[in-house]
Amino acid sequence: MRTALKEVKQKTCKACGEKFVPSFNSTQVVCSVKCAQVHAPANLDKARKAIAQRERREIQVRKQKLKSRADYVREAQAVFNQWVRLRDEAQPCISCGRHHQGKYDAGHYRTVGGNPELRFEPLNCHKQCVPCNQHKSGDIVNYRINLVQRIGAEKVAWLEGPHQAQHYTIDDLNAIKAEYRGKIKALKEAA
Repeated sequence: MRTALKEVKQKTCKACGEKFVPSFNSTQVVCSVKCAQVHAPANLDKARKAIAQRERREIQVRKQKLKSRADYVREAQAVFNQWVRLRDEAQPCISCGRHHQGKYDAGHYRTVGGNPELRFEPLNCHKQCVPCNQHKSGDIVNYRINLVQRIGAEKVAWLEGPHQAQHYTIDDLNAIKAEYRGKIKALKEAA
């Protein structure tokens, strides 16, 4: 069985505007070599942008391959902390109860070093001013008093109790990061 060859349609030359039948492939846009030389500079910027975009994508892929698990933890923690600060934006500092000018941290009641399984627990983390969080090591006594008032004694007792160790994979950390980015977006839209 023979298949009939497709009839090649006429095209308009991008350089001179004359009608022509492509002679060597279907993507041909000019009628001759002379027109190709005239038309070439028009594609130069487009080609440069495409090459630059491909290089940026390749660099991004290489950077992702170089990331350690700690980098993923750091990124997820930063997004979680941002969400905590937005969630508690109207609240005063959990330790000193003051509203003041300056920077606020996302202070953990049970420290990340001592209880890494509570690192991403929303009940364990609240807006805290820098002096209380960094200079007073979290001001835990006042933190606990205000935490009981805010979330209740039962939940504080649960936080202080034993917890099963968490071993976050890179996929888990990416999922946590995506979840809290979504929550941040929802909070910003609501505001």
